[in-house]
Amino acid sequence: MQSYKQLSRSVKNLTVLVTGAASGMGRATARLFADEGAQVAVIDIDEDGARAVATDIVAAGGTAQAWRLDLSDRDAIAAVVGAAATQFGGLDIIVNNAGISVRMAIDDASYDEAWAKALAVMLTAQQRVIRAALPHLRRSQSPRIVNIASTEALGATALHSAYSAAKAGVTGLTRSLAVELGRDGITVNCICPGSIATAMTARIPDEQKAIYARRRTALGRYGDPEEVAHMTLSLCLPAASFITGAVIPVDGGLMARNA
Repeated sequence: MQSYKQLSRSVKNLTVLVTGAASGMGRATARLFADEGAQVAVIDIDEDGARAVATDIVAAGGTAQAWRLDLSDRDAIAAVVGAAATQFGGLDIIVNNAGISVRMAIDDASYDEAWAKALAVMLTAQQRVIRAALPHLRRSQSPRIVNIASTEALGATALHSAYSAAKAGVTGLTRSLAVELGRDGITVNCICPGSIATAMTARIPDEQKAIYARRRTALGRYGDPEEVAHMTLSLCLPAASFITGAVIPVDGGLMARNA
């Protein structure tokens, strides 16, 4: 009989870099990894917000440092990823979480600018962060990449074409890199959050959110950022070494429901 293998479910002492970590799902992810013993590079264009998250982690007994990063700046990405790797002695996990809200009609005069910004921040930046981190991931014993997309990559909403295109690109990037980097033992997976209570959705009146959730989701509610963070953590465990190329909705049953 084949012996039972005990696989580690701990990220203790691993180093994770989280983009968009000053708020919402990124903040929840940074806090959760720190609570589990990981060293966290807190990355965001909001420098004060990133520092606040890192300060909270350290105050709670964790290990973290914050960096400001404009993800549309190619050179800055390379510099910050390198600085984080130097600070913590390497990188084991990349969580490409940063996103922006883009809502615009296709015939709007500013559409080209909105399109360019959406792809720059939510797609091009992801591959640049991964490329900058690759030398360090290849030296890791448990290398993981998790790209955050959206259910907008799996379905569609009017006026979100630039956002949806960027997020759909993330799913394609994920699958392709899972195949390409598999030989290096690097897993690459994608999470597609649905309706999550974050700063992006805070401007929607609570009554409208409640109606939408009852009509569209199986669970009848919005999700919490921590619920997405826990899926991210699960994909990054050493025990998750045979999961790669997956695109996983965390959406309360949004994509499963027809009516």
